[in-house]
Amino acid sequence: SLLNYLPRATRAAAALREELNIDSELIPVAGGIFEVAVDGDIVAKKSLMEGFPTPEAVVSAVRRRVVG
Repeated sequence: SLLNYLPRATRAAAALREELNIDSELIPVAGGIFEVAVDGDIVAKKSLMEGFPTPEAVVSAVRRRVVG
């Protein structure tokens, strides 16, 4: 549910801000979807990972996309 995802998404957004100085936009959707995109490219997705991605996994995925 949306309420279950919000704290996790908020922690991931905070980690992006702290680690990479990147502000993110949280877009609530229904259906158990959690995706992280950079410039329209999905870099982390709950359905492709083993469960909900940790903030560290999100930062790592974004770092790989941004830094190369």
